[in-house]
Amino acid sequence: MTRSGLLEDRVVMVTGASSGIGAAAARLFAAEGAAVVLTARRAELLDALAKDIAGAGGRATAVPGDVTRAGDVAQVVAAAVDTYGRLDGAFNNAGWATAGTPIHETDDAVFDQAVDVNLRGVWNCLKQQIPVMLESGAGGAIVNTSSVAGVMATGATAPYIAAKHAVIGLTRAAAEEYGRHGIRVNSLVVGSTLTEMMEGVLGGTPSLETAFTSRSVQKRMAQPVEVAQAAAWLLSDRASFVTGVPMPVDGGWTTV
Repeated sequence: MTRSGLLEDRVVMVTGASSGIGAAAARLFAAEGAAVVLTARRAELLDALAKDIAGAGGRATAVPGDVTRAGDVAQVVAAAVDTYGRLDGAFNNAGWATAGTPIHETDDAVFDQAVDVNLRGVWNCLKQQIPVMLESGAGGAIVNTSSVAGVMATGATAPYIAAKHAVIGLTRAAAEEYGRHGIRVNSLVVGSTLTEMMEGVLGGTPSLETAFTSRSVQKRMAQPVEVAQAAAWLLSDRASFVTGVPMPVDGGWTTV
């Protein structure tokens, strides 16, 4: 019996694709049969990833950009349509975090950046992705990256916690509005993951490492591909009756 990949013949956009969860997702989605349209600010890393995927027999298009800029996101979506004819799915994963600073000591610029990247970035993506999916008439699937910080207070700064809570709310609203059009929208409640961003957080506040691992039932951090696997399932037809869900991928952090 011939087996097809989980995302065979899908066209999927991935943001924050230059490293960490986004890069792992790009490789995984391509291996599962998708044509991936990758975006992030660091063009060199993005181009290298696209070449690696192509070298492994996959299909990948790199479109450098900043998710906080609506025009950049529009260019990525346009590239998906121009190159592959449509957009079937999206993993809105780009994020930015800080930790260890109480509210009264947090600079307004930190608040602005946390909200711009983590929330406005998702907003910009939905605004550009959904019209293309509606126009196709074929529906689609979108996964937005939230965090355990989206359902509870963690060691992250308050602006990040607030933005990730908002991502879950935005996801639920989109799921309700577009479900009748065949567009599913879910979020991932991601626990501590060994990414470049995590290394930056721990570099600034090393004491948080114990807190981040001890809260997990599994007493460890995730590998980026473990989160990517959950996103791939939600983007696939195997999750056809799942929408509006904040799905925990946290090693059991939020179970206790």
